[in-house]
Amino acid sequence: MKFFDITVAELHQKLVDKELTVTELVSETLDQIEADQKVLNDFVTINREGALSQARTIDEKGINPDNIWAGIPIAIKDNIVTKGIKTTAASKMLSNFIPIYDATVIERLQANDVVIIGKTNMDEFAMGGSTETSYFGDTRNPWDHTKVPGGSSGGSATTVSAGNSIAALGSDTGGSIRQPASYTGIVGVKPTYGRISRYGLIAFGSSLDQIGPMTRTVKDNAALLNIIAGMDERDLTSSDKKVPDFTSKIGKDIKGMKIGLPKEYLGDGINEDVKKVVRQAVETLTNLGATIEEISLPRSKYGVAAYYIIGSSEASSNLQRFDGIRYGHRAQDVKNLEDVYVKSRSEGFGDEVKRRIMLGTYSLSAGTYDAYFKKAAQVRTLIINDFNKIFEDYDLIIGPTAPTPAYAIGAEVDDPTTMYMNDVLTIPVNLAGLPAMSVPAGFSDNMPVGLQIIAKPFDEETMYQAGAAFEAATEVHSKHPEMEDK
Repeated sequence: MKFFDITVAELHQKLVDKELTVTELVSETLDQIEADQKVLNDFVTINREGALSQARTIDEKGINPDNIWAGIPIAIKDNIVTKGIKTTAASKMLSNFIPIYDATVIERLQANDVVIIGKTNMDEFAMGGSTETSYFGDTRNPWDHTKVPGGSSGGSATTVSAGNSIAALGSDTGGSIRQPASYTGIVGVKPTYGRISRYGLIAFGSSLDQIGPMTRTVKDNAALLNIIAGMDERDLTSSDKKVPDFTSKIGKDIKGMKIGLPKEYLGDGINEDVKKVVRQAVETLTNLGATIEEISLPRSKYGVAAYYIIGSSEASSNLQRFDGIRYGHRAQDVKNLEDVYVKSRSEGFGDEVKRRIMLGTYSLSAGTYDAYFKKAAQVRTLIINDFNKIFEDYDLIIGPTAPTPAYAIGAEVDDPTTMYMNDVLTIPVNLAGLPAMSVPAGFSDNMPVGLQIIAKPFDEETMYQAGAAFEAATEVHSKHPEMEDK
């Protein structure tokens, strides 16, 4: 079974009606993942034994007809810890790490009888935008195996796009859910900062990271957010705001909705085909009754520079714990304690991780803190102010998710600056802590292009409302015509 033309609710009904058992569903899902693994390399760990054991347990007790996620298998990005299942963050440093506890989001999935099918490939420690920095090799875009799937949640995006998983979890620090969603033609959401607990997420940038859902449809995405969102006492940055039903506005029209289109998001550096797709999206939303007006987010152009100082500084601090002593890779040919630290980290981290640790450490050092980190934090505040000002008059902001469609594997991995600029449209959202979605909007040279929809803090419902209306009106399917046979 490929998950191209079925929703979670429809699949759940098949389980309730006993058209198939959870064990059969999970077994078929595992078989198709394993069949494509050699080509796509979208998983680090396939949890066959554990998933089948969980499936049999659910079959024995029976499916809860009121819980659409009961018995549904989904994939998990490999920087979200899973008890008893290897969690590597796609790094040599953690290549054999098996956690002794579950992340909060995993506990909430397990409480809803969701089956954990495996751990998906990613950029090492979520540092990268192409899933090429993984210790376990490149993941390939299911639309074109010569191209990247985006990153860092490239494995999660690929397994959903290929029809092998109906849903997956990713994490988003500067666009790491939305950009691969755009490159692979699926729906990816970065919720409001604090909406989902980060407990059990291997930290990259603690003030930026958010776990989020990746699915084929907007409604499935909202339904998955329903069961993983909410306050967690173990994460002091999680919000105590009431979790609404994120599907509540789906199906309602968007007449009268005011939407801003930043002129900076269609400026220099944006692919002409991508601009064309966004203009078509504007026409579609206008025909649905929304009012689209040009706006300006003047400080967004400084987002990339501010992000890489703030994110790298936080990464430098967060990755101190990987020292070859407590857990993780430990070098063998050592003579003293300093040797353990230096050689373990030198051997355990890849080039991109080392690059960001060095940049972050430099930015936080006594002689440069004021010149770099402090100024980046001030710029972040200006970017937040720009968004706040726009949201006084507008319900949503739209634009392209990424400046280009997916590019060739190897084309940019050796040019960090160029690769960093691929996140220029997604990074400001993380700096401001806002919710945002990438929804399939069209194509460029037969490769998917995503429309980014940005909402006010904790207003995911309006974002889903507009996304679902656009999805229904466009019928842009994320299934490549040849993908069914691959």
